[in-house]
Amino acid sequence: QVQLVESGGGLVQAGGSLRLSCAASGLTFRLYDLGWFRQAPGKEREFVAVRRSGGISYYGDFVKGRFTISRDNAKNTGYLQMNSLNPDDTAVYYCAARTGSGPFGYSYYKAEAVYGYWGQGTQVTVSS
Repeated sequence: QVQLVESGGGLVQAGGSLRLSCAASGLTFRLYDLGWFRQAPGKEREFVAVRRSGGISYYGDFVKGRFTISRDNAKNTGYLQMNSLNPDDTAVYYCAARTGSGPFGYSYYKAEAVYGYWGQGTQVTVSS
């Protein structure tokens, strides 16, 4: 059974940083693309970033160099380092995984539907 478990969320002041983790089990992690999405209250879920199994990364347009996605295949864990946080980053952050078929274009990896496995989410709140 595949499980993705996020951790590392919390309350942080504007300008601060957080590092989210996504611990994966039940799958051969190195063969999967790992994505991060977020959902703010009253808004649709939004693509944040993906780290492909082969190492290429893509980011949502709003990231603007503030976030870095990474993974440690030996630990079956993915990470999202978030810097220069602002209140607009307040959301529930989800990690997601998909089999590493491809490559496809950037727009493909932004779609929720291509990810078959999801975590339960971790809350990030940024105060002003």
